[in-house]
Amino acid sequence: MITRLYSAALRGVDAQEVEVEVNVRGSEKPLVIVVGLPDAAVRESSQRVISAISASALFLADGTKTVNLAPADLKKEGPSFDLPIALAMASASENAPLATDDCCIVGELALDGTVRAVKGVLSIALEAKRRGRTRLLVPEANAPEAAVIEGIQVIGIRSLHQAWKFLRSEETIQPFTLDRRAFFESHRRYEVDFDEVKGQHHVKRALEVAAAGGHNLLMIGPPGTGKSMLAKRMATIMPDMTEDEAIETTKIHSITGLLDPKRAFLTTRPFRSPHHTISDAGLLGGGTNPGPGEVSLAHHGVLFLDELPEFRRQTLEVMRQPLEDGNVTISRAVGSLTFPARFMLVAAMNPCMCGYYGDSKRQCRCTSRQIETYRQRISGPLLDRIDLHVDVPLVDYRELSSTTNGGESSATIRERVTHARETQRRRFKGRSTSTNSAMGARLVREHCRLDSVGAGYLEHSMEQMNFSARAHDRILKVARTLADLGGSEHIRPDDVLEAIQYRTLDRNLFA
Repeated sequence: MITRLYSAALRGVDAQEVEVEVNVRGSEKPLVIVVGLPDAAVRESSQRVISAISASALFLADGTKTVNLAPADLKKEGPSFDLPIALAMASASENAPLATDDCCIVGELALDGTVRAVKGVLSIALEAKRRGRTRLLVPEANAPEAAVIEGIQVIGIRSLHQAWKFLRSEETIQPFTLDRRAFFESHRRYEVDFDEVKGQHHVKRALEVAAAGGHNLLMIGPPGTGKSMLAKRMATIMPDMTEDEAIETTKIHSITGLLDPKRAFLTTRPFRSPHHTISDAGLLGGGTNPGPGEVSLAHHGVLFLDELPEFRRQTLEVMRQPLEDGNVTISRAVGSLTFPARFMLVAAMNPCMCGYYGDSKRQCRCTSRQIETYRQRISGPLLDRIDLHVDVPLVDYRELSSTTNGGESSATIRERVTHARETQRRRFKGRSTSTNSAMGARLVREHCRLDSVGAGYLEHSMEQMNFSARAHDRILKVARTLADLGGSEHIRPDDVLEAIQYRTLDRNLFA
């Protein structure tokens, strides 16, 4: 007898439906053959499946069991096919059909038949819904994650025996339900807040501008000035994630196995801070079985690179493409995978190797050659892709010792940022662009017109500071964001001056 069930395989951040076919035929020696381009984990499933079927008191016929995973040209990875293979084997052995035409089934099996959690369930749920499946059988631990997707019944399974009885209509399992609105509201909290930061008011202003327009930002200052502290609070002033953004971000974290089992869904913007020793593949993604890197894990959130010059120059250079395009394409002999990577880059660095160049209170110990070598670790093209550069000096003792809060709360700043983002959403309605930072050259010409005074300021700065053409457009985009924060339909001369101020540090430090 041939039994057919439906499961799914992960490809990049998406899933593709897989037919699990099992044929049992008589032979002198019991044998399990798995075909359909399986990896080692899938090939090993036969041993787990046989043990789980025996422990679950289900019948397994002697002879040869052939397991085909179709389509045959799609590589199958991981242990998520254990449960459908076991159910198909038992069904074919007992000649007992299962009601599975409307089901998608995934799950890893323990030797005693217990069903263990698997990765990428959110992507699998989306694929099952797209294929018209009305029921999704998943490990009980994965049920909250899958239930975020509306229009499909999610059945949490604890064991192979329970799944068998459910599909034989011998046991009733209520679908897992999730109040999405209440879930979002109850989990949309950050553990840090901007009012905890003392001083640095001009830096907070720059962070607000960056969040309002989706701009990249570089903080430059000596050690201990609060650069990391400020960066960790960047996500708290960004607009709340929409459900679509949360689903996109959760898919990436799900396939990498980074979801918190207690939450099973991301409702706050991710904050990723990789160490400067990270490899190219760790930052962008890749590997033998290509997976997402840190730039994709920061999708719709913040990627913080502390001690920016300490990163390998080659590693920083490969980041230029996702900064421009918002995605990463990994090409291998078997094909190409594209991972989303629309993030805000927040970087921090010292002005020199010892950290005290230009400090009024501590003397720099670096030679001129050391300072020059240190600064040249960051290329001009990469620096041009960072919209705002801001100096972060030491905080005055009186501000540090103050018992009052450091200023406005994250919620207050986020309200202004959200209003500015809403202005941009209306401006770019019907376009793929949603923030000022993502404007192309044509949109810059259309929405960043200057009056004669503002144009004069910009022309003078271009001539005096030798800005590149890319820096010219960055200034206009930041000025547009400043006007949005100020509620102005047109870019004002003061907006241009402030935007120029955020570009001067690169020439002071790197000329």
